[in-house]
Amino acid sequence: MTVDAAAQRSTGRPSGGKAGGMMPGGAQAALHRVGGWLRANLFSSPSNTILTLVVVALAAVSLPPFFEWAVAKATIAGTTKSACTGDGACWTFIKVRFPLFFYGHYPPEETWRVNLAGLLLVAFSIPVIRETTRRRGRWLILLLTLYPVLAGILLIGGIPGLPFVDTSQWGGLMLDVLIAFLVVEGALPLGILLALGRRSRLPIIRLVSTGFIELWRGVPLLTVISMSAIMVPLFLPEGFSIDRLVRALIALILFNAAYMAETIRGGLQGVPAGQEEAAYSLGLGWWKVQAFVTVPQAIRNVLPGIVNNIVDLFKDTTLVTIIGLSDLLGTVMQALKDPAWLGLAKEGYVFAMVAFFICCFVMSTYARRVERRLTRHRH
Repeated sequence: MTVDAAAQRSTGRPSGGKAGGMMPGGAQAALHRVGGWLRANLFSSPSNTILTLVVVALAAVSLPPFFEWAVAKATIAGTTKSACTGDGACWTFIKVRFPLFFYGHYPPEETWRVNLAGLLLVAFSIPVIRETTRRRGRWLILLLTLYPVLAGILLIGGIPGLPFVDTSQWGGLMLDVLIAFLVVEGALPLGILLALGRRSRLPIIRLVSTGFIELWRGVPLLTVISMSAIMVPLFLPEGFSIDRLVRALIALILFNAAYMAETIRGGLQGVPAGQEEAAYSLGLGWWKVQAFVTVPQAIRNVLPGIVNNIVDLFKDTTLVTIIGLSDLLGTVMQALKDPAWLGLAKEGYVFAMVAFFICCFVMSTYARRVERRLTRHRH
């Protein structure tokens, strides 16, 4: 037997490292995996094949003109509209107005405080996100208690070394993130309590919880925000006022708590009754059973629904523009009214769309990661 024949017999393929004498085994395996993925996900049935071809055709028709407008013929140089002489997008507008889109009308010399608050948010969030962090619960408590206090001191100021900055000067993407964080922090715990209250055996608690949920779910969010800005001050004592941002936050927390409650109630109904019975048999009280047995399982069951509520909430923060607060979309609309930058609505709205998409995509991606980790035992 020759050396080549022995090598072929031991490896199961022709010698020389080629599959069939034409392609390396690794490349052939990679192509096989890609082909299998395409067949399983895009061409698994006649209907899926037709849908895939339709999507590819639409992409072929729409993407080249968009790429030509957004990239090939776009302008980013210069500092005025006169620099945009081509037929493409005028990203110079976004470049010049970017501080306004991110910070709103926050004093330029004080924007370092916003940056520091953002860095603190990342610093407090990383130990909570990492799976290997010890005592993650403590870090979560610090994120929900200590961080808002530190961020409030930094952003509001009014102490030596930090000049006072009124909330009317806050805006841009910073305001969207701030509102979403505080509303989730308030709405999620309140939603859990309302969901438990709606399942309570005490009629008065069940009635109050059900009435609260149905009331807030039956009122449009636009009306709720408008009422917080227009009607609430009319019922306050003379000489007493509440900042309109605080009023908007309270209204958003109460509104979203009702939706969180119904989402979590669905998860509570999915927890087997035997779980609670086993916990009670061990001598645990009602609160401990709910905190350590029932609610964690319920949240795990409805995590996609909770994330969906959070994503919707983040997009709904744009409604604060109706009460005079300028979030990202509000600042874009204000910038478009500047006579020096008229006619650039497409660039402004595309930028806002991309910014919101990135934020929502990051939240959804992390939520899917958490969901896979929490449901790992099922597989």
